[in-house]
Amino acid sequence: MQKLLVFQSLWAMERLSGDSHEPSLEGNIARIAAAGFDGVSAHYTDRADVLRLNRAIRGTGLRIEGVCFPRSIEDLRQTLALAQEFPVSHLDLQADIRPRRVEDCLPLLDGWMRLAEEAGVPVFIETHRNRMTSDLLFTLDLLERRPELPLLADLSHYLVAREFAFPVEDESQRQIRRILRNAQAFHGRIGSCEQIQIEISFAHHRPWVDLFLNWWDYGFRHWRSLAPDNGELVFTCELGPSPYAITGRDGSDSTDRWMESLQLKTMAQTLWAQTAHSASGIATVSDLNR
Repeated sequence: MQKLLVFQSLWAMERLSGDSHEPSLEGNIARIAAAGFDGVSAHYTDRADVLRLNRAIRGTGLRIEGVCFPRSIEDLRQTLALAQEFPVSHLDLQADIRPRRVEDCLPLLDGWMRLAEEAGVPVFIETHRNRMTSDLLFTLDLLERRPELPLLADLSHYLVAREFAFPVEDESQRQIRRILRNAQAFHGRIGSCEQIQIEISFAHHRPWVDLFLNWWDYGFRHWRSLAPDNGELVFTCELGPSPYAITGRDGSDSTDRWMESLQLKTMAQTLWAQTAHSASGIATVSDLNR
């Protein structure tokens, strides 16, 4: 049976309390496990950090999405070695290089995919600001040259960067769906055309919530149509601290990001359950964020 696994980003656990006290890694892991998440997302570039993380999750059943930021083909080798020694669900590769020509990107992408295949570790290229995939149209050009490139879809970056008009026009919808057809995992954050991360619990933000739910619905359905019966799709809740989170005059978050992470988790799980009952089309989303 295909499964949806919902992870929580450890970055999203930062500055939740609004004061200078930060819980320990072990405290955050315990909180995430108790809330019923299936795993965590964390940097996977430093051996000492990876050792500590794997000690912290021991016995919890949590799995790991490893995040890395290579600037060259060789930069990926250490992270792959760590992922082989301390297994991950997949690696989230943020390509920390910004070539202006598609032709300059292809050797890097081909090299990373070759190393990933040799290591036997799934590696997905994240759609992310200030990275190789920063621009939606540039990423679409990459897909024209590498149609099978596995992506990790964080759609908030494209919505705010392109400043889509709302309601989103058909051409922009087609462009996002092209990205979604390559999505092998998702990062869950809801933005607007002017803000990378909005408060999903505010009623007046409902249109943006519904927009993302419809996008994820399409992505989930497409993934399910191609994945094996025992496939696992990871959706990572990634509601980051300021400056991603909107803050008030005192610098505190305008909402409780932990509670909104739990709300986002429920949204994803409800959406996934709906996709089990229909092979195509867009699900009704009116009840998903109640």
